[in-house]
Amino acid sequence: MRTGLRLILAALPLGAIALLPSASDAQARDWPWPRHDGGDPFTMTVDDVGCRSGKAAVRLHNQTRQLARFDLKADGTSVASGSIPARKTIVRHVPVGKGSGAEIEAYSVSDHEPETLIDSSHVDNDCPWGHRRHGHLPYTGPPADLMGKLATAGGLVVMGGILWWYGSIWPRSSP
Repeated sequence: MRTGLRLILAALPLGAIALLPSASDAQARDWPWPRHDGGDPFTMTVDDVGCRSGKAAVRLHNQTRQLARFDLKADGTSVASGSIPARKTIVRHVPVGKGSGAEIEAYSVSDHEPETLIDSSHVDNDCPWGHRRHGHLPYTGPPADLMGKLATAGGLVVMGGILWWYGSIWPRSSP
């Protein structure tokens, strides 16, 4: 391969970077991850389902200086509604059936506009069901560190045998 061709191939990634839009020119809609909309009256975060209660904690944080009204729905059914005081956070617990999931949606409610979807999140209740073991884990076999020690010991025995055999035949060279 000639030197000129190698230089051209090495410069191709730099040329591609020069043609891509820079981060300073990027708009909020250009980024692939979801971002918070600054015009929303409140934000929603959803925790995992608690195994004992079977409920997911939903935190609604009002980021405005006025009262915000909300409607919280799980799979299209209203589970909580009310208002959030200015600059405060409230927590509502949404029940999720064992072995199933729920789509939790938060809507902003106002008198002059229809419900506006603020955020949605899917949660799964994948907690174990059946017999409780009172905090003890089920037996899943011997511990991994014991198996690792046994494998290392076996490998050392085999390697020692190979070295002993090789050491017994190596000095015997025929002239």
